[in-house]
Amino acid sequence: MTAERDRLVVENQELKAQGSANSSTSNVPPSQDKPWKPLSERVKTGRPSGGQVGHVGKTLEMSAQPDTVIVLPVTGHCVCGQAWNDVPVQDRLARQVHDLPETRLYVTEYQAEVKICPHCTGRQQAAFPAAVPGQVQYGPRVHALTTFLNVVHFIPLARTTEIIRTLYVSAPCDGTILLNLNVAAERLKDFEAQVKVALLAEPVLYADETGSKVNGKLQWLHILTCASYTLYGHHRSRGYDALLAMGVLPAYRGMLMHDAWHTYLSLPITHALCNAHLLRELRGLHEFFGQDWAGELRRALQLVYHERKMKTLTADGIVAFKARFDTLVVAGLETNPAVERVAGQRGRVKQSRARNMALRCGRTSGRCCGF
Repeated sequence: MTAERDRLVVENQELKAQGSANSSTSNVPPSQDKPWKPLSERVKTGRPSGGQVGHVGKTLEMSAQPDTVIVLPVTGHCVCGQAWNDVPVQDRLARQVHDLPETRLYVTEYQAEVKICPHCTGRQQAAFPAAVPGQVQYGPRVHALTTFLNVVHFIPLARTTEIIRTLYVSAPCDGTILLNLNVAAERLKDFEAQVKVALLAEPVLYADETGSKVNGKLQWLHILTCASYTLYGHHRSRGYDALLAMGVLPAYRGMLMHDAWHTYLSLPITHALCNAHLLRELRGLHEFFGQDWAGELRRALQLVYHERKMKTLTADGIVAFKARFDTLVVAGLETNPAVERVAGQRGRVKQSRARNMALRCGRTSGRCCGF
């Protein structure tokens, strides 16, 4: 009866945590949150919001070469009756308006000459440029803009078309935009290969994945990034097949930071836990399961990140943080002892969420802040 009671208590906690989970206490994406303001993980600095003392501000400056100059003459008469048109200009005061130029499609027409030989009546026509295969087509700047909006800013095809039509009256159809994307992808193959080589040479990489619907079916968008490069990959698999298709992580031997997804943990490399994911899970353990060690570890991570950002973290501070990290992980393991296998039980013994978190942190041993 005692064992059954303990099992039901744990199950009740799990259900409550699952029902209350949001992006601030778990790996649930922010898009699934209810309409409340998410909790911030930032440590207050005590400084007022906005620009700080000594901050170099930016303002719109006068242009030395304006495109258009409109002179505003002084007309009429002075109060004494003098006509202003007869008075020489003493000075001019300038104000400028920086605005977008008129937006319209610029149409270039190519006219190929046709000539008939006067001797043999042979017909000869001038060749059109290779970039002008049809009678009417959109130019490379339109293709570049639609690709930029769709790929870089993640604007759907229909909305990309709507934006172009609103600005320029005419717009390519969805099929034309897709064709542009395929052309751009083909031209970027060599660049993609260079990015993969560069990523393999990086000492630290970050990996993540998120669900993405394709024709109504769930697929996965994977990223692999460092300070200078980001490699995107789209695959029907969330697991190792996707990593093989991207062609970097199976051969990588540096340190990989991630959210502890088991596919990443299976790689024979050095692992580091993503702070953003870790802080959310520690908050959930503290708030829903009463795990005090998790709350203290979360505060320690916030503090060391804040000190490093403010450039006040010393070598002794790093050593102290590592010791504190290991102490709190041990406390987590002691607070949550391993669940023993019962007679007749087969397969892997399921451990509590808190113990799994402590084991995960122990495996990385402080490699959450990049130390």
